[in-house]
Amino acid sequence: METKKNLNPELDHLLDDLMNYLDEIITQSKDKPGALIPLLQEVQKKYGYLPKIAIKKISHDLNIPFTEVAGVVGFYSFFSTTPKGKNVIRVCQGTACYVRGGNELLSAVKSKLKIDVGGTTKDQKFSLETGRCFGVCGLAPVMTINDEVVQRAKPSNVGEILKQVKE
Repeated sequence: METKKNLNPELDHLLDDLMNYLDEIITQSKDKPGALIPLLQEVQKKYGYLPKIAIKKISHDLNIPFTEVAGVVGFYSFFSTTPKGKNVIRVCQGTACYVRGGNELLSAVKSKLKIDVGGTTKDQKFSLETGRCFGVCGLAPVMTINDEVVQRAKPSNVGEILKQVKE
């Protein structure tokens, strides 16, 4: 698969790095059954999201139609095609959390960060998402910051919680 070069040498370097990385990981798992999802996970783990060019290359090199690969990416909520902030905040909107103030918690986080669900702050420090259940209903309402669970979170504490993350 051929890629076009940009007029910006820094972007060319990033694109070359991405393509070399993809060549390496695709070669390692190309002939393994069920390679698609693990490959997508690896790319997202390294880059924080799935660039369209990476999806195209994986599709091409695994000989899977682009629409099928894009369908997998779109189906699973843990895949993202947009860059995420350094810290991903997820606010639970499952039944127990919702009943115990999850929606108010979400509103407070949106207000403090000045972004909506699916957004990323201008400084790229935070992205905001929601989830349906994090499996810790007895600690409701909960939110996660990266992989850390913040239990019994309150709208009045959101500013302090975010401040601790920034430090």
